[in-house]
Amino acid sequence: MRIDDLLKQARLQLGGKFSAALDARLLLQEATGLTHAEIIAAPELELNAGSLLKFNALLARRLQHEPISRILGHREFYGRRFAITPDVLDPRPDTETLVELALRHFPGPARFVDLGTGSGAIAITLCAENPNLSGLAIDLSAAALAVAEQNAKALGVDVALHFRQGRWFEGLEGQFDLIISNPPYIRQDAELMPDVSAFDPALALFGGEDGLEAYRAIAAGAAAHLAPAGQVMVEIGAGQAEDVTLIFSGQGFHQVEQAADLAGHPRALAFARH
Repeated sequence: MRIDDLLKQARLQLGGKFSAALDARLLLQEATGLTHAEIIAAPELELNAGSLLKFNALLARRLQHEPISRILGHREFYGRRFAITPDVLDPRPDTETLVELALRHFPGPARFVDLGTGSGAIAITLCAENPNLSGLAIDLSAAALAVAEQNAKALGVDVALHFRQGRWFEGLEGQFDLIISNPPYIRQDAELMPDVSAFDPALALFGGEDGLEAYRAIAAGAAAHLAPAGQVMVEIGAGQAEDVTLIFSGQGFHQVEQAADLAGHPRALAFARH
């Protein structure tokens, strides 16, 4: 089958998805090893049986709502490619808001801890964007830490970044200029889209009955591990800004800044001690 005919057929199968054309092309690149430019230059190219079989297998996965990033095994975040596996949250563009907030407040040398690091997207990006930063990345999942360490090495920040398995501040010693986290913040009873519920790990999604358990744990332990003039920064879900601010206020913190995502919704909060 010709490339152009195959792509047209795949777009029709993917239906009304706004990314149907992009998805089809990315799956074709994965199945064939061809570049975007090569696909554009040779639409009449006939696929061999092996490539066609692989493409159809990948397309079948996409039709079952598996995200493209999961199928390809990587996600671009802040201009860098991060490997992802079923053990880690698929990094979202919204989380770049949290990274930008941290970089703005810590342009010079500083030490941070990233709680619940997952793929390492936040911690690795901070070190890559500001070589004066160094950090510790913590996750409860050993499998997630293995992915984060792999990404750190691939992106050249494995010297500046260290890793530790654990739950939040459990057993942690020392103080940090920045405590940062994109914790699980979805309510336990929330109904999620199948491309989220079936493919992102529950450990990284659900924050208890009200979605706020992780914030309570972070706020309760932050003061003991925050250096003078340090800050705590967290990503939040829709409509959680007031509740999260109250949680931190109850632990002796005040809000320093609130940053909105591209849709204009509050997405990242920064706190300092009174």
